[in-house]
Amino acid sequence: MIAATPEATALPFPKTPSETITVLAHYHRAEIARMAGWRDRIDRTTNWAITVIAAMLSVSLSTPTAHHGVLLFAMLLVMLLLGIEARRYRFFDVYRTRVRQLERHYYAEVFAPGSVVDPGWTRMLADDLRHPVFHVSLREAFGRRLRRNYGWMFAILLLAWVLKITSARLQETGPQAGVAETVHGIPEILAGAGLGPLPGWLVLAGVAAFYAWLLAAGLRAGRRDPDDGSVHV
Repeated sequence: MIAATPEATALPFPKTPSETITVLAHYHRAEIARMAGWRDRIDRTTNWAITVIAAMLSVSLSTPTAHHGVLLFAMLLVMLLLGIEARRYRFFDVYRTRVRQLERHYYAEVFAPGSVVDPGWTRMLADDLRHPVFHVSLREAFGRRLRRNYGWMFAILLLAWVLKITSARLQETGPQAGVAETVHGIPEILAGAGLGPLPGWLVLAGVAAFYAWLLAAGLRAGRRDPDDGSVHV
């Protein structure tokens, strides 16, 4: 004989204002925890990128025998970390948006009621809980993190790379190594910028195109909602 399956029992909903406030307090705390967890992951990726840059700069600039390709490899690694951080930022933004909805439309009104109250914010929050969606695209998240932190990292790598290929003391250029501080001729710079079978002019063009694309990606990224003020990530 098959036992009857017990019917699902609906969970009780808050019936008094005090119960509703308790639910809101616990929910706000839970969203804060989730947001903080993703924020920690973002910071961790940034720390990895800074560590990679420091290590690669130490290897490349410490001795003239180190190839400038080390810095190009560092650019690729930082690019990979930026892609990972952009994905993490999209998840962080989901929970941050929910927290801001609660803080802006409920807690701010508790402390100081405003003249205009948005009556549809609870519906927006409920829809987001039922059908979670990303609020920023991957391209937008990429541009925001690039403009916020990674643009400075790529700028440091570019300056180090230019210094590496234009300084005779930082390259092993044969009998002339260490004679002059800076390589003055274009042929010497092109020769120093070569990478294996790739000629120097092609490497220079590739780096220039890469940084032009980074600049466009950073400028294309939109800014946050003005209602969030200047505190943003």
